Order: sequence, then structure tokens, then C-alpha cells
Amino acid sequence: MPARGRPIVVDLLAGLAGLGLGITIGLGISAQSGTSMGSVPGLITAVGRMTGLLAGYAMLVTAALSARIGPLERAIGQDRLIRWHRRLGPWGLYLLLAHVVLIVVGYAGLAETGILAQLWELLLTYQGMLGAAVATVLLFLAGVTSYRRARRRFRYETWWSIHLYTYLALLFAFAHQVDDGASFAGHPLATVWWTTIWLGLLAAVVYWRLAVPVVRSLRHRIRVAGVVRENEDVVSVVLEGRRLDRLPVAGGQFFQWRFLTRGAWWEAHPFSLSHVPHRDRMRITVKDLGDHSGDLAAMPIGTPVFIEGPYGRFTADAAVDRKVLLIGAGVGVTPLRSILQDLDEHADVAVLLRARTRDELVLADEIADEVERRSGRLWEALGPRAQVRITASTLRRALPDVHRRDVFICGPGSFTEAVAAECRRAGIPESRIHVESFVF
Repeated sequence: MPARGRPIVVDLLAGLAGLGLGITIGLGISAQSGTSMGSVPGLITAVGRMTGLLAGYAMLVTAALSARIGPLERAIGQDRLIRWHRRLGPWGLYLLLAHVVLIVVGYAGLAETGILAQLWELLLTYQGMLGAAVATVLLFLAGVTSYRRARRRFRYETWWSIHLYTYLALLFAFAHQVDDGASFAGHPLATVWWTTIWLGLLAAVVYWRLAVPVVRSLRHRIRVAGVVRENEDVVSVVLEGRRLDRLPVAGGQFFQWRFLTRGAWWEAHPFSLSHVPHRDRMRITVKDLGDHSGDLAAMPIGTPVFIEGPYGRFTADAAVDRKVLLIGAGVGVTPLRSILQDLDEHADVAVLLRARTRDELVLADEIADEVERRSGRLWEALGPRAQVRITASTLRRALPDVHRRDVFICGPGSFTEAVAAECRRAGIPESRIHVESFVF
């Protein structure tokens, strides 16, 4: 089972990020002179250079948060890293926009020419400027498609393809800064430091996003062994491979799965394990939400599978003690099923499953058997959500000691948020409420 992350790791990484920010600001200040800032256009240009440096550093940190770096994943969890990525991402774009506007306005003022004429001159005469313009367009395209309303209009594959081009954009942006940036012209130490941190990001992306997945996929040789329809909308895919029990995965975690068929080999999708590896087999259970997930029911036996992961801290070792409550809705019970496998044999287990009808309860019989084996308690909350609600009072009535339990919640986003709020009202400390999301 993966080791739990230690808070000191988070503190160390935050300290390093702050140190890098301080050095970046220092580079921006050192590149200025009293003469260059002695006029309004010169001051505008100086601020434009600083915003360009800060934009570059913000993008580097933003990319690192989504690079699926192993130590970061184990210490923080991918869902929290992605939330930080989404919060920081717009600020990098704001700084980039400010950089473009301020540099063009400042240079136009110094040259005493028009803004559009100055922009055209910059694009045609400065080395790497066309690449920088392409990078700007690609980065803003990725940013626009990341807003929640925009994401809902895109297929996952389209969204993923757009974001893949951000790596090309970052390469162009780095080349532009080193070639044209005032902080690096004639400053070899500054150039070495800036190049080092960007090469470090590149190495991390190549290692964690490419090398580790390739090695694991080749080592375990995972293939589709069978497909089982659980109900009208949900299928389980049984996977087999070599020494799967040696995968460093815990119940509740998920992989990015790439099924190597002609039309889907380039698509990677996040699915939780519904059964952790046992000898040479493991399983995922997926709801048909359209796109790739709907094709799994017809996946040919023997299809090779490429994996990336595992990811997530939604695991049994997140529990403070042995009293746990698992709450799931719909296909959200999938990671709860695998968490049940990893809980301590002496754990005091309670499980609450939520669905409109019993036919919609996924893996209900398996969960019931596991709960019975552990002498635990199981409830099924069936009916429309407006009529059958999970509230703080119902939780306290069902489990008088609920405030002393670790609660694992998984389901649709609105369900998870609502139940987590009721858990807090029931007196459960925030540190004992465990949720995780991996929506794109």
C-alpha cells in the first residue's frame, strides 16, 4: 500500500516554490536601470518585463501541479493538485496578457510610433517572437476551454488534445524568454538557473507521464480478460496481466486507462478500481456516460491496455482509526468496493448506498457480502433524491458514534458536496471527511 504523504513534504515544496518566486522577482528587478525607468514608456516596459517573468514562472508551477509527479501525488492527492492548478492557471494568463499589452505600449512609446505598427515590427524583427505569439494563442485556448461551462461543451478527447499542445506552447515561451528577455541578455547565471528549472519540469513530465507508465505497462502486460454488464448503464471490465499484485496500488485509487484499439489507443480515461489486484487479475466498473466509456461494453477480449498511475489519496490508510463509514451513490460505489478490501480486518465498518432504485445499486451484492463478512452495517437509501435525503440527523440516528468515524464519500459532484456538508453538521471533523474527484 502506498505510504501516506507527510506534511513536511508539502511545506518543503511550498518553500521551494516561494524561493523560486523570490529569485524570479529578483531577476526582473536586476534587469532594470534608473535610465530605462526615467520615462513613462520606460516604466511601462519595465513592468511589462516583470509580468512576463512572473507569467513564465506561474506557468511552470501550474504545469508542475498537473504533471502527476509521484511525490506530489502521494503527499497531496491529484484532486487537490488539480484544484490548485485551476486556481493558479488564470493568473498566469492574466500576467501573460499584461505582458503583451505593456511591452507593446511601452515599446511604441519609446519609439514614438503607433501601437499596431509596433506590434507588427515586434512580430517580424525579434527572434522567437512568432513562436511566442503561437504560444500565447495556444495557452489562451487551453485556458478558455478549462472554464467549467466551456469544459461541459467539449468531449474529453477534444479537451485533452487541446491541452496537449500547451507543452509545445511552453517550449516556445521558454525560448522567447531566454532569447529576448532583458533578465537573461548578458546574464549567464540567470540563464543557467532559468534553464535548469525548466529542464527540471521537462524531466519530471517525461519521467512521470511517459517513462513510468511505459515501464509498468510493459512489465505487467495488461489485457482485457472479460466484460460483465452490471446493469443497463454499467459494465465491469476484468483485466489480467503478469504479477499485478506487485502494482503499488491501494483500494480507492484510479489509473488513467488507454485501451489499445484502432479508434481509442490515443484516449486515456480515469477509472477507479472496483477490485484491487489479486494474483493476475483486477477490475474496473464504469458507467456509460458516452464517448469512450460507452465503448467498453464491446471491448474485444485480449485488447492490450496501457496504464498511467495509480493516483489518488482516497484510500483506507487515510482513516484516522478503525471506525469508518462509506457513503456512495451510483457508480461512485466503485472505489468504495475496493477500499473495503483494504480496510483493516478489525475495522468497524458501516456502509450507506444511495440510488433511485435497487437495480441502480452497483456491485450491491458484493458489498453486502463484504460487510457481512466483517460483521458491519449496511443501509440502502432508495428513492428520488428530493424524498430520500442523507442529512446530519439521519446520520446521527443511524450511527450515534458517527462523529468519531472517518467518512469516505464518492458519487456525483453535487451529491458529494451535499453529503460532506451534512457530515460536518453531524459533528464530523473536516480531517475525517474524505472525498476525491478526478473529473477533467
